[in-house]
Amino acid sequence: MPGEAAVSTHPPGEAARLAAVRRYDVAEPPGDGSFDRITALASSIFDVPISIVSIVDEDRIWFRSRHGIDVDQIPRHPGLCSSAIVRSEPYILEDATLDPVALTNPLVAGDFGLRFYAAAPLTTSDGHSLGTLCVIDKQPRSFTPAQAEVLRQLAGLVVDELELRLSARIFMAAEAELRRHAESDRGRAESLAAALQHSLLPPRLPSIPGIDIAARYRPAGGAEIGGDFFDVFPLHRRSWGVAIGDVCGKGPSAASITTAARYALRAAAIDHPEPAQVLSLVNDALVLDDEDDGMRFCTMVYGRLRPQSGGYRLTVSAGGHPLPLLRRPDRRIQSLGAPGTAVGLLADASFVERSVRLGPGDCVVFYTDGLSELRVGTELFGAAGVAAALAGAGGSAEDVIHALEAAMEESGGRQSDDVAILALVVDEHLDV
Repeated sequence: MPGEAAVSTHPPGEAARLAAVRRYDVAEPPGDGSFDRITALASSIFDVPISIVSIVDEDRIWFRSRHGIDVDQIPRHPGLCSSAIVRSEPYILEDATLDPVALTNPLVAGDFGLRFYAAAPLTTSDGHSLGTLCVIDKQPRSFTPAQAEVLRQLAGLVVDELELRLSARIFMAAEAELRRHAESDRGRAESLAAALQHSLLPPRLPSIPGIDIAARYRPAGGAEIGGDFFDVFPLHRRSWGVAIGDVCGKGPSAASITTAARYALRAAAIDHPEPAQVLSLVNDALVLDDEDDGMRFCTMVYGRLRPQSGGYRLTVSAGGHPLPLLRRPDRRIQSLGAPGTAVGLLADASFVERSVRLGPGDCVVFYTDGLSELRVGTELFGAAGVAAALAGAGGSAEDVIHALEAAMEESGGRQSDDVAILALVVDEHLDV
């Protein structure tokens, strides 16, 4: 802020931070255009002429995406982005000419005439700030806490893309290793497959006030990568996205579709509150990127969870996927949403959404068809089997997961497909 003391731009841990820049392979232009949608969106949201995704290297600041400015790099010192990366919260200069530290920057003191600067750090899952998402104007302007939060969420979307890219590179390297050793060392291949599958799932689930969350992924076995996935992620205005899906096929192709679907989902969700519209945009992305004669599709349920007086409101939309089940405190079970077309299968697919109020003690379970299609003799476990296990489950989200897993074991059924389960339970003493 104006008038604050200078912040060291080479803090302890700089060597580890630079190692993270190398690990994510994001230094040096030109970029590939994948972040251009985010910088264009940031300029539009905040009504500023310039928006940049910057990466702070050892002695340079690289612009991996830039909107409204024709520059690829600038020296690191003196650099506003160098100051921004050492902060955990957005760095805001409403009028840079009032800040003695900022005045040492030639973009402020020189002909460029920078006056307003707001930046959110690009902080990785292991705590390293690679750079910033910043917005710039040549006129002073105010910037509210709500706007700062939106900027932070957009920066999080950049990081999500970087994390997915890193996972994809790890996946490709390990997949090559998997193929080399599959014939000679089956046990090692299965271990590598498990590690690759884990990289396609979120590293951790977020904390949602008053909501207990648990999830489980149970592979069908073997060394082939499945396409089941789940995700829970924060959105702005105290809401959260909840998703589960099942990609057509297995192996590297399924993994690539999973990565594409998760990124498209998060990108659409940040700009569109309606789950049906989000699924429609994911559908468009998969159809547009289809290089396999109509085989790049998945089934999916996406829901938006937001606080409501005394509870939450959950709005869900489904695309060819088993509908989530809601258990009320009196143990009544009902399905949520309405069936829809598989996502990515048809260019003109349409989706509908349904909303329900969640109160204290309510439980919602999302699952993939590997659970309902568990083969029990000549029959299937079915949605009825899932509902029966849910009705008898304990109160916590982990209790629900355990009950469903126990039902699978006790049925004696044969699991022929991967199973993903996501359970949310509203605190009985919730006070939102």
